[in-house]
Amino acid sequence: MRLLVVLLAAVLAFPQQTAQTPAPTHPTSTPYTGDLSVFEDPARDQKLQIDRVMDTLGLHAGSSVADIGAGGGWFSVRAARRVGATGHVLAEDINPTAVDAIRARAIKEKLLNIEPYLGTPDDPKLPPASLDAALMLRVYHEVAHPPLLLASLLVSMKPGARLAVIDHPGHGNDHGINADIVIAEVERSGFRFVKQYDFTKADQNDYLLLFTKP
Repeated sequence: MRLLVVLLAAVLAFPQQTAQTPAPTHPTSTPYTGDLSVFEDPARDQKLQIDRVMDTLGLHAGSSVADIGAGGGWFSVRAARRVGATGHVLAEDINPTAVDAIRARAIKEKLLNIEPYLGTPDDPKLPPASLDAALMLRVYHEVAHPPLLLASLLVSMKPGARLAVIDHPGHGNDHGINADIVIAEVERSGFRFVKQYDFTKADQNDYLLLFTKP
């Protein structure tokens, strides 16, 4: 009986030890917390062909789109102009300074359809079934636990919603990540892979991966 009690105590204790946040599945880069102006290169619109990116995401007047890891809001303001007053841009970042900067920028540029969100590394904390599209622009290589973040993001997306991941080749800890790793992880999280595009390559050899929520 004493042995049974000891074994039962060990079994009950085991889930508490393994229920912690899992170890990263691959190397990752430290999230950027520096000067947000580095993202404001005047040539970036052309290099990334940002209008074509928004076309690929299916953005139009009235769309609801999330900018995951929005930084200073470079994509957020462009998306806000695309979706118009009837649309919404949920600009999410885990850095409070970035969220404050986005809020101030939205007011300054009179883009009241931008809603800043302070997320956590594993959860953007966006409303469920609220998104027609989402973009992760050079942020995936900073995600330590992709399955956790992607599971939360999946809940926030409507059926048929589109997810675009823009990044460039690398090993995770060098501010890049190979496309095949991203595709495998996102598909395992419940998204369907659609296509890889290379029209963004002019900006640091970037690729664009398009997924949908079934």
